[in-house]
Amino acid sequence: MRFDRLVAVLLLLQRREQVTAAEVSRELDVSERTARRDLEALAMAGVPVYSVRGRGGGWRLVGGARTDLSGLTASEARALFLAVGPASGATPAMKAALRKLVHALPKPFQVEAEAAASSLVVDPQRWGASRIEPRPPRFLDELQDAVIRGVQVSLGYVDGKGVKTRRTVHPLGIVAKGPVWYLVSNTETGRRVFRIDRVSSADPTENPVQRPGDFDLAESWNEIAEEVDRKRTPLEVSAVCTPEGIDVLRMALGDRLDVGGPTTDGRVAVVIRGPNEYILAGELSGLVEWVEVTAPPGVRDRMASIGNALVERYGRPRTGGGLHSS
Repeated sequence: MRFDRLVAVLLLLQRREQVTAAEVSRELDVSERTARRDLEALAMAGVPVYSVRGRGGGWRLVGGARTDLSGLTASEARALFLAVGPASGATPAMKAALRKLVHALPKPFQVEAEAAASSLVVDPQRWGASRIEPRPPRFLDELQDAVIRGVQVSLGYVDGKGVKTRRTVHPLGIVAKGPVWYLVSNTETGRRVFRIDRVSSADPTENPVQRPGDFDLAESWNEIAEEVDRKRTPLEVSAVCTPEGIDVLRMALGDRLDVGGPTTDGRVAVVIRGPNEYILAGELSGLVEWVEVTAPPGVRDRMASIGNALVERYGRPRTGGGLHSS
């Protein structure tokens, strides 16, 4: 926390010609004694800050010294440090630019900045899954550049069925979901999302993007993701679960599980989403110790069939050394 405060004090000094310990105290919600210690720590660390004694005095930066990070808050500065680390999905050019911003901090802060940059590793691979090293898709840099410059792109694309198309798109933003990168664009037929690893060519034009004035990439992506989830898991199953089984369901089903309130018998109401009755019945048959499906009837019927098949297969003693067809 002290490092954050020292950065905040430095940025406060940069915004104002002079500050007092009392002003720093109010701004950062610390005692005047702590504020004074922080100001003294900056001076002792080699930051060109000095105190002006007497009436109307305070603390100033020598010559109004500034850094290129003067517009950032302390938390934003820390976010920059994390952005240049191995957990970042930024391209090499972006990381290089961010490192230059980090090095614009006074030298005493650079050690902690570098520590923050190497303090986090993200391993997107799930346990038990084959290891695939994600690589940035081929045309990522070109499409990022088009988004930044606000120009239309002639896009070659191969969809999931192998159909090749070419169209002119208005790039609005780029999203990374796990190891997969997506381009959000406006097209003649409305807003569309393209997997960048399926882009076969990306030729920028000089025509400006027609960007909606109220467009927000994060909000747009949330809407897109919700629509995709609805299409992938259109079927909803109502069920009740024992309290001790809720964590099991969360691990097994992830965000396809919605947990409701308690029922009259002490169990918990849940809603589970899936692609179809067959797959959901198979998943939930392994969770019958905790879960009872109440609707729809088709899932209950399929689970009963699965149960009968399990009893038929495993409920009688084995008479031979292997499986025999009936």
